Amino acid sequence: MRGEKTSKNEVTYMNRTLRTRFWVLVSLVAISGFSQGMLLPLIAIIFEKDGVSSTLNGLNAAGLYIGILLASPFMEPLLRKYGYKPIIMWGGALVILSLFLFPLWKSVTFWFLLRLAIGIGDHALHFATQTWITAFSPVEKRGRNISLYGLSFGIGFAVGPLMANLVNVSESLPFIFSAFICFITWAFLFLLKNEIPTGDEEISTMSFAATMKRFSQAIKYGWIAFLPPLGYGFLESSLNGSFPIYGLRIGLNVEFISLLLTSFAVGGIIFQLPLGMLSDKYGRKFVLHWILFLGSGAFLLATLLESTTIPLLTCLFIGGMLLGSTFSLGISYMTDLMPNSLLPTGNLLCGIAFSVGSLAGPYLGGTFIGLFEGLSFFVVISSVLFLIFLCVFLFGTSVPSYKKTTLSK
Repeated sequence: MRGEKTSKNEVTYMNRTLRTRFWVLVSLVAISGFSQGMLLPLIAIIFEKDGVSSTLNGLNAAGLYIGILLASPFMEPLLRKYGYKPIIMWGGALVILSLFLFPLWKSVTFWFLLRLAIGIGDHALHFATQTWITAFSPVEKRGRNISLYGLSFGIGFAVGPLMANLVNVSESLPFIFSAFICFITWAFLFLLKNEIPTGDEEISTMSFAATMKRFSQAIKYGWIAFLPPLGYGFLESSLNGSFPIYGLRIGLNVEFISLLLTSFAVGGIIFQLPLGMLSDKYGRKFVLHWILFLGSGAFLLATLLESTTIPLLTCLFIGGMLLGSTFSLGISYMTDLMPNSLLPTGNLLCGIAFSVGSLAGPYLGGTFIGLFEGLSFFVVISSVLFLIFLCVFLFGTSVPSYKKTTLSK
């Protein structure tokens, strides 16, 4: 009886530990989304008011995603060597320090370097938290936990643009407030005990040639699935990094720009799970090509309604509703197409595709604003989405033949 009681106590303690770990990690991701959602429109608005060119403004916004790409090759070896907690703590500390440094010196170059550092820190934090949650989540709760992970980031990202309004009080206030909130959440990491990836995750990463071979194989099987994450990266970064510049130039105020960006994010949050369920029922390709087509149409319609308030707000909400799940559906589509042995590589390539799209978004958006003053900014977004729709519609498959064979067995 005593042994049974001890065993029950151990199980209860373990469950409590896992719950604590999960909610600390989810809270960290929400705050990370909050800081990212705030930074992009905030800095774009500050630079636009200071007369910085739209192209240079867009290039500066790309610093965040350059940081992500620079850090990507080193994340997995560091995670295997030091474990989850140190990587998350290091990444979070880098983000907090960078946010505190923004008010010290307003310079395009200095702020670019700080955004580069935030990109590296955020990537470390996200890579380690996502891998840790996946590792300790039981199979029957893994989908739920990853959905909550995605939703927490989305909620944080939706609230972030609203903080850009604080720039009317003081340019330094949004940075200090965000750094303070991040620090409070980061401190809860001290409650967690470190773990190091083991078992099936031990895939050799030392050979560059072997890594390139896995990349080549993964691209062969699932290249079409990398396009939706790329498109979502472009959409998200151009909306948050370049649209505020365009909005100010056509006479929109900062408060309404923040509201528009938040409406897009809220649409994505509300419809993320329903679209995921529809893709389970009707197939990833079917849902993807419809949301890309209709999402492209929503932004094309926005070009005609940008001088109004409620209709434009509705267009961006519908755009978010349709396209907010593009990244997660792209990952699910990649899972459908990829052999199990290449799933880690496929996930990494989805992240790289997202980063490439995120890099292109602010630069192309800023260049478009500078060169085509008579055209609506939404034209470039609608065009990119329509091109990806055509690729998915023409070249996408539902389930590859080798997986159909496996399933039939």
